[in-house]
Amino acid sequence: MSTKNIEPKLKVISHYLELGTNETFAIPEYQRAYSWGILQCDKLWQDIESFIDSGAEDPYFFGTIIVDCSDDKNGKLNIIDGQQRTTTFLLLLKALQLRISNVLKHLARSDETEALEEGLRDSYNKILKILYRATADERVEIKKDWEKAKGITILENHSINELYKKDITTIIEAETFLEAENQVTTLKWKKKDNKYTNFFRNFKFFYNKLSEYQESQLNQFAKIFLDSCQIIEIKSWQIEQAISMFNSLNSTGMPLSDADIISAQLYANSATDTERFSETWARINRLASDMNSHKLINIDGVLQEAMYIFRSKNKEYGKGDVTTPGVRKYYMIEHPELLKEPIKLCGCFEKILQIWDTIKDYPIVKLMLKFNENSKLFLISYLNRYEPKEISKQTVEPIVECLIRLFAVNELVDAGYSSSKFKTFLFDENIHLTDPHYPIEQIKRDFDSHIIKSWDSKDLEVNLLDYSKNTLVFLNEYLYAKSKKSTFNFDDKVNIEHIMPSSGHNIGHIREDAGIATQEEFDVYANKLGNKILLEENINKSIGNNWFRTKKGHLVKDKEGYVGSSFCLALALSHYPKDLWQKKDIDTATEKATKRILSFILGES
Repeated sequence: MSTKNIEPKLKVISHYLELGTNETFAIPEYQRAYSWGILQCDKLWQDIESFIDSGAEDPYFFGTIIVDCSDDKNGKLNIIDGQQRTTTFLLLLKALQLRISNVLKHLARSDETEALEEGLRDSYNKILKILYRATADERVEIKKDWEKAKGITILENHSINELYKKDITTIIEAETFLEAENQVTTLKWKKKDNKYTNFFRNFKFFYNKLSEYQESQLNQFAKIFLDSCQIIEIKSWQIEQAISMFNSLNSTGMPLSDADIISAQLYANSATDTERFSETWARINRLASDMNSHKLINIDGVLQEAMYIFRSKNKEYGKGDVTTPGVRKYYMIEHPELLKEPIKLCGCFEKILQIWDTIKDYPIVKLMLKFNENSKLFLISYLNRYEPKEISKQTVEPIVECLIRLFAVNELVDAGYSSSKFKTFLFDENIHLTDPHYPIEQIKRDFDSHIIKSWDSKDLEVNLLDYSKNTLVFLNEYLYAKSKKSTFNFDDKVNIEHIMPSSGHNIGHIREDAGIATQEEFDVYANKLGNKILLEENINKSIGNNWFRTKKGHLVKDKEGYVGSSFCLALALSHYPKDLWQKKDIDTATEKATKRILSFILGES
């Protein structure tokens, strides 16, 4: 090992990124995933453009990058601080390479463009030298046969948090933008929501920005970025404390998340079994990413839910105490012993994710999430009693209904979740929720007692009759379907249907038919609970302003009415004995919904 401990050097971007023959940038296992998005890339782009516009002679400074050279025998340059910038620089260089290549192919050559062409070729050759370690002879070969540019890795990503390790290499190896897009856009992304990974999204951003440039602007941008933008590279050959440096140093990047910090510490503590830990953490990350795509939970949320479970099971707080430490403080300061057993702790995290994976499509869970995100903390505390394979809809329904009842009250009263009647009660009850010996029947009785003691049923009834928001419309549908022993289900493509439309070109006549005298009264009645139902989204958009007689008598499949709807209340309306939907009908429907929901809240149904 070199006797040098530290070596700082001021380098322009092109010199920093230009590696020796046997050198490779590496992202260590304990690093975070590539998390820069368009916001950060746009800031980078604006900084460079502003620097160019300023005409400043001094170079532009992009901050400090710390490199661990303790593995220099194998040519590994482990980036301790600066991986987000380094990766982004490479993506920008690749976008530049493709744009310059295209411009050179179509440049109208003349004496006036000779200097421009020379400048573009100079930048192009510098980029080939960086991205493909290409000598002059090799650059000639690459220009003849692009296959010669492949198989040359300049950045290896070993992060246990990175789900798309090969994307940067795939993008750099692509001969065209379209090839890069086809290679990195996996079937999963295409089928689901046509999104891209951060790697490709940022690369595309730079490519599109550069596509807006004229030849001379492109030439100037390339020269400035390569030769007038600088970083300070600090090389270290004594890196035993690399992880503690990683935890504290983050000079210009995004703030480190709780999961970034804690996974780094877990990795450090898994010294005897790093391979097993890395595989486990990668599995957790993949499942967390999937659950996040379902809008259920991300990796930081998993750590928080585990903390709630640990604190409740171990009775780490007293009755009435709702103070909660931050996730980082809990694991790093209050209970560092948890981090000493990485595989065991990961097992807790993985179990939480497996439970969410089991219940992610349950309609009643989707209904609960319409109310309050905090409900997830207490649902998972209860379900953690079970192994994921033991959980069924029958297991979930009783506890979810308890939570919905409480948060339905939260919809109706002025007090927020943080008040003692909600948060304090749930914190106290969470000790029971995590206790496998505390029966669900007693939990239901606890909720019954608390709701009846805390709120007057008459006040709740009045508030239900006056309710004008939308969340309880979903609950009303659920309860009606349950009373009919019918299936309740909905997805993201459901809409709130106003039976008597709230707007539209026929609104004057519709108001007259409804027997409503003034616009003010009409606005109130249009938003009453009894005037709203769930309806398939594509149907709702087609029939929204139609008369009731039209909607009740036509088919859902024709996108004209309620007949054949999968929602029970809409289907029931298709058999309504009247052709008019009037003020008294809304009053009757509101009273029925009020009675239905109030009975549920009070535990009477």
